Amino acid sequence: MAPFDAVLFDLDGTLCENTQDTQSMYERAFERANETPFGEPAALWAALTGPPDHDDPVGYFAAGFARVAAQHGRSDADPLALARALRSAIDDRAVGFCPGAEAALDAAAAVGPVGVVTNGPESRQRAKLDALGIADRFRTVVYAAELPRSKPHAVPFERAVADLGVARERTLYVGDSLAYDVAGAQNAGLPVAWLRGNEEQGDYEPEYVIDSLAELPAILRGES
Repeated sequence: MAPFDAVLFDLDGTLCENTQDTQSMYERAFERANETPFGEPAALWAALTGPPDHDDPVGYFAAGFARVAAQHGRSDADPLALARALRSAIDDRAVGFCPGAEAALDAAAAVGPVGVVTNGPESRQRAKLDALGIADRFRTVVYAAELPRSKPHAVPFERAVADLGVARERTLYVGDSLAYDVAGAQNAGLPVAWLRGNEEQGDYEPEYVIDSLAELPAILRGES
C-alpha cells in the first residue's frame, strides 16, 4: 500500500521560482522613486528581516531600504517611496517551475487529492498559479495570509487537511523552509518532505530530505 493518500505543497521555492530580472526590477524602483541608485538587490534581500509581511509589504521593503541606505550614507533617500516603487515593479506572474515540479505534481495526483499551503495572499499567489497553468490541479489552495495565523502555525495546515478530507498522518507536506514548512506541518501532525537548499538541517527532523522534487515520486510509491 502506498504510504500516503494526499499531498500538500508549498508554492514559492518549492513548486515555483521567480524568473524576473531582479537587477532590472531594483533599478526600476529607483527610477520610479526618482532616487539616485545605491546598493544591490542582494544587499536589500539580506537587509530584510524574517518572511514578507503580507499585511504591510511596503513597510517590510521600506525597512530593508532604510538599512541599505544607512550602509551607503544615504540619509537623504526616501525608503517608503522606494518600497512603493519596488512593490509596483514586482511581476507576480514572472515565475517558472522548480526542477522536477511538473513530474512531482503528476505523481502526487496519482496518489490522491493535491493541495497548496502558501503564506502569500491570494492576490499575489493566484497570479503565480495561473501563470504556471496549474490553478485547477488542486483540491484546495490555502492562502495563509488570509487566515488569523500563517505558517509555521498549524492553522493553515489544518484547514488544508480538512478541505482534502484525508487523515493528517496520511497527508505528506512538501516544502523548502525548515522554520515555516517543516515546523508548521509537523506542528499540525503531518509528515514532511523537506526540499533541501542551502539551509543547514540543525535540530529539525523532517521525515524525508530531498535535493530535488524529482525524488518525490519514489517517496510517494513507498520506495524511499
